[in-house]
Amino acid sequence: MKRITEAELAKELREQYIKNPPEGMTSKEVHDMSDDELLDMDYFLHEFDNLDDDDFGEEGFYIF
Repeated sequence: MKRITEAELAKELREQYIKNPPEGMTSKEVHDMSDDELLDMDYFLHEFDNLDDDDFGEEGFYIF
């Protein structure tokens, strides 16, 4: 697996989001964001993508 720097990741994300900006944003807004703002936005847009549906909101009894 190739390591990637935050700057490289931000550059790739910027290109991706300029072509297809998130709902409520324009390409210019994405272009004007700092690298940190862009990385934070991407994190929060995909924060819950890796959760298994089986682990969240499961009905039943819980023993603690």
